[in-house]
Amino acid sequence: MKNKKLNSLLSYFFSLLALLLTTGTSPALAQANFPDKPVRIVVPFPPGGGTDIVVRALAAGMAAELNQSVIIENKPGAGTVIGTEFVAKSQPDGYTLLVGTFAFAVNPSLLAKLPFDTNKAFDPVVLISRSPNVLVVRADSPYKSVQDIVQAARANPGKLTYASQGNGTSAHLAAELFNALAKVNVLHIPYKGASAALTDIVGGQVDLMFATSAGATPLLDSGRLRALAVTTPERSPAFSALPTMIEAGVPDYQATSWYGLYVPAGTPTAVIARLNAAATKVAQAEAFKSRVASEGLVISTGTPQQLDEFMRGEQTRWARVINAAGIKAN
Repeated sequence: MKNKKLNSLLSYFFSLLALLLTTGTSPALAQANFPDKPVRIVVPFPPGGGTDIVVRALAAGMAAELNQSVIIENKPGAGTVIGTEFVAKSQPDGYTLLVGTFAFAVNPSLLAKLPFDTNKAFDPVVLISRSPNVLVVRADSPYKSVQDIVQAARANPGKLTYASQGNGTSAHLAAELFNALAKVNVLHIPYKGASAALTDIVGGQVDLMFATSAGATPLLDSGRLRALAVTTPERSPAFSALPTMIEAGVPDYQATSWYGLYVPAGTPTAVIARLNAAATKVAQAEAFKSRVASEGLVISTGTPQQLDEFMRGEQTRWARVINAAGIKAN
């Protein structure tokens, strides 16, 4: 009888050992070994855009730092909601990350209902960078400064027009902030994408646009657009000759595009720290800075808490603009 009990206990022990060996190690050991399989970064935009370019450069560096493949998955749609929801519902193990952008902060105010709670469904990892939008007009526009636009808009309310790549985008909200702070009424002309909007700025069908730096730079370099100011509170290294909107006479103006990394809520702190360290090292390296210089990025990095504080400040700022202007998503 004793031998049967002993054999039974031994059998149980070896079965448990086999299970551990086939399903993985303890959570603590798994975190220490992180990552032991490919990591994916979800970009909630189509391939080829400014966000995609920046994140692919970041992923290449992170793969070397983590000694593991870092795969980009583009999941566009519904104003970034499709890709964001996918990450919100992923396992909180550090193997699925989200690129948070301007839309991440504004969607809770812009959309009546989201399939996740932005402030509860994610844990912050790191703020990678910030960049300005650029106020642009066509090359032969009569408007040669921000004050030229302000004076013309006040003299002819509702006659001047501005383009955007759609309702709720950074170009749209940056212009509505301009309307509010400069006390003018420039009419919104939304497009389905930045390319079409910029084409009509060049062609003179629309007067101005608060374009992303990535979208505006090729047209500025070719001489088809003229830049008047940047939207960040400090001058941009990529547009050092341009004044800020504040310097150009619009007090308290601040509109920033940004890139940050998030993971599903509940991801272990040690895993977040590992991802933060890898992304920070890559973003601060000269190789990354030179690769994204044309995007006008200002490298930020910092702690997860600093990203959280920054994003919540952005939520508050843009909620005021969205609610005051009665802006709704397309």
